[in-house]
Order: sequence, then C-alpha cells, then structure tokens
Amino acid sequence: MSSADQHAERFTLLRPLLFTIAYEILGSATESDDVLQDSYLRWAQVDLTTVRDTKSFLAQLVTRQALNALRARVRRREDYVGPWLPEPLLLIEHDAAADIVLAESVSMGMLVLLETLTPDERAVFVLREVFGFGYDDIATAVGKSATAVRQMAYRAREYVRARRNRFGPIDAAHTAELTERFMAAATTGDMAGLLSMLAPDVTWTTDSGGKATAVRQLVMTGAKQVATILTTLLRPIQRRPDTRIEPMICNSEPAVAIYSGDRLEAVLVLEIADGMVINGYAIRNPDKLAALASARAITRNPGIPSPLQE
Repeated sequence: MSSADQHAERFTLLRPLLFTIAYEILGSATESDDVLQDSYLRWAQVDLTTVRDTKSFLAQLVTRQALNALRARVRRREDYVGPWLPEPLLLIEHDAAADIVLAESVSMGMLVLLETLTPDERAVFVLREVFGFGYDDIATAVGKSATAVRQMAYRAREYVRARRNRFGPIDAAHTAELTERFMAAATTGDMAGLLSMLAPDVTWTTDSGGKATAVRQLVMTGAKQVATILTTLLRPIQRRPDTRIEPMICNSEPAVAIYSGDRLEAVLVLEIADGMVINGYAIRNPDKLAALASARAITRNPGIPSPLQE
C-alpha cells in the first residue's frame, strides 16, 4: 500500500471521530467540514513513520485547526445580526440513550452553553470530558502546559455542571411524543395545552442572522410570553397550503422542520427536562439550514460502529 493510500485509510477510519471533535468545538457542521479538509491536506504531508498514535495525532491536528477557526469566528461575531445559535446537526434516527455522553455533548443546549466558554476552555472540556484524552495530549493540542490544562479542565467542568441539569438517560419516545403534542398545540392555538408543556422560566431563542423574517423579539423568556408568540406565529403557518411540518432528529433530539414548498424555512429544536420544555431554539438562517442537506455520522469510538450510526 502506498503512503498516500495509508494516509487516506487512517484518516477515513477516524473521520467520524474527527468530525465530532471539530463540531463540538465549533458548533458548525460546515466549518467542521472545512477544518477536516484542511487537516487532511496537512496530514498527507506527515511522515507516518514518525506517528506513534494516529488517533491522538489527528485529534490534536484537528483541534488546532478548529481552534484557529473558532478564534477567527469570535472576531467576526460582532457583525452577526441577532442571537447566534449552533448550526443544527442532522443525525439518522436513533435511541439517544445508547451513548448518553455523546448525545448530551451534541445537544443544542450543551452547544449553546459551550459558546460561553473561551475557545481554549471549550476545546479542553470537549477533549477531556467527552472523548477522554489525556492531559498531555490535550496540552499539545491547545498549546498549553499539562498543569494549565488540568486547571482549565476543572474550571470548565464545574462551570458546565453548574448550568446543566440533564446528564441522565433520555427517554427518546417520550420526548418525541411531547414534541408532537407541542407542535399540535402551537399550530391550533391551544394555549392551555401549550402552557402545560412549558417550564415557567422557559426561554425561546431565534437565530435568523438577519437573513430571514423572524419575530421582532429574538429572545423570549417566560411560559406565557413564549406560548403567546408561538401560537401567533405558528397557527397561521398551519393553514398555508404549501406548508409542511415534519419531525426530524437534530443534535440527538427530536426537532421539527417547517417547509414552504420544497424550501426549508426553519428548524425548531426543543430542550426537554423532567417532561417540560425548558428551552426552545428556532434556526431560520438559511446558511445554517443548508447543513441539513445530509445526515452526519458521529462517534466517540473510531473504528467501532457507533450506536448513532446504526
């Protein structure tokens, strides 16, 4: 086997893992594809006889490229119109409880929370808490000392734990059923039914990027306000003859796609805990919706079929 073939074979085997790392650092499937493409070009120039652990080497390479992309995006964020939400990730339907850590790590709520960390903290948290890399490998990836990485990992872990309340098994069937009832109530104007499913302090965030019509108030808090706005917006949509509302799986969670003809207009992702909707995310930016054209394979175990790929 030629050197080029060996490079390609090793990278292909690890690609689902590398994509997952990049996506969890960036929150963007499109940018993750770009990072993997650039990383492969760099990988193709590496002398394989100098690589002792291909997984660690490529994970470090992809992490460095993802961090460069993340830092550049942070500088561009000032020009973004309205709230910024992660790019939704389309997964084939699966039992999210099959890999609790993986499902939680790519959930919309977790990705939104990771946006509040610094780029280095985010990378350290992802590599340590999700993928279990050692501190020395992480230190090489982020360009810090192992001691600094240990401290960073501890701070990031405590920060995330203090703000996340769902690290247990996910009842996928119940979540899907609640999502269906939620949309039925919103599109028929059933305020009582909708309020019964919303947590009192529920937050609803809409990301249009200034490129699609959206509610004037892009972040809403409180069950009554959220229910009122959703019924006002969604009830008329249901009556349009060219509108379709279809269930889908986004970021390991049941979601809803709204189409106008063949054009995807919006994706709604519900974050559910204790049988109640605690956060809602509406992605309307067409650039982000374009990433849903194909389903993605994600894994924490390279070379081993992931439950999310079956």
